[in-house]
Amino acid sequence: MSFLKIYKFFLHGLLKLAGLSTQTVEIEPGTVINIWVPTEITNNTSKQRKKPAVVFIHGFGLDGILTWHFQALALAKDYSVYVPDLIFFGGSITDKTERSVKFQAECMAKGLRKLGVEKCTLVGLSYGGMVSFKMAEMYPDLVESMVVSCSVMAMTESVSNDALQRLGFSNWEDNLLPVSVKGIETFCDISSCNSPNLPNCICKDILEQGMFLSNRKEKVELLKDFVISDEEFTIPCFQQRIHLLWGENDKIFDLNIAHNLKQQIGEKATLEYIEKAGHGVQMERPFVYNSHLKKILASFSSEENHQKVI
Repeated sequence: MSFLKIYKFFLHGLLKLAGLSTQTVEIEPGTVINIWVPTEITNNTSKQRKKPAVVFIHGFGLDGILTWHFQALALAKDYSVYVPDLIFFGGSITDKTERSVKFQAECMAKGLRKLGVEKCTLVGLSYGGMVSFKMAEMYPDLVESMVVSCSVMAMTESVSNDALQRLGFSNWEDNLLPVSVKGIETFCDISSCNSPNLPNCICKDILEQGMFLSNRKEKVELLKDFVISDEEFTIPCFQQRIHLLWGENDKIFDLNIAHNLKQQIGEKATLEYIEKAGHGVQMERPFVYNSHLKKILASFSSEENHQKVI
């Protein structure tokens, strides 16, 4: 019996009790995204419009709901929660040859628009943070504010080379797409402050369920495409408020990168970090992360309401 299958079965039940359900959205012929949405959408009611929309964008590794389930369950009562799978993760797929972060951003934005989302706050982790930054740049009318964890605006060659050297890898494929139990253990060690020491049987189950092996060819292409030359990168001028919420002990994008990112964004950015947490901060310390996230989202709403009054 698969531990992962059992876990997902009970998780999906909890999510449905919390008012979330899955929906498939065709972006265009050949491109489909899978997304967890407020159940009211599937029931064709307008109740979800009364709540602010929060969209969670996952990183490279797990699909959307496995990455963000602690946060989706915690926020579903007070927010319209959307948790999509990025293209080639979970149930999202395309027959297009495009592999860029820009393409991911376009698909997410088009999917949200098809679901009737007019404005939202993005919460992005790692690779999902890069997609979120691109969405904010391209669709300022859709993205009102952002919370970004353990990410960068773009993976430039200099940032990539420094991170890989620090981690002891020659490429991102070996780190983010493990093919062995040892690789899974290393992935978990790098992603956390305190390695969870998963039993071998669970590591084998993760591999057998295809979490890292499904669409592997396309994911390798995504990894090759997301690194750009330093010369290609220019810092956009963001209109949105952006809060950076970091794991203090992130081994991939450390606090120096977080401070540099805050400087790049400018006065619209704020930064705080969570102690005893690494790159996967939202899973390693979910209750602390959720507490911070709720306060940040409340501050965004308060500021938006104040601006409306003015």
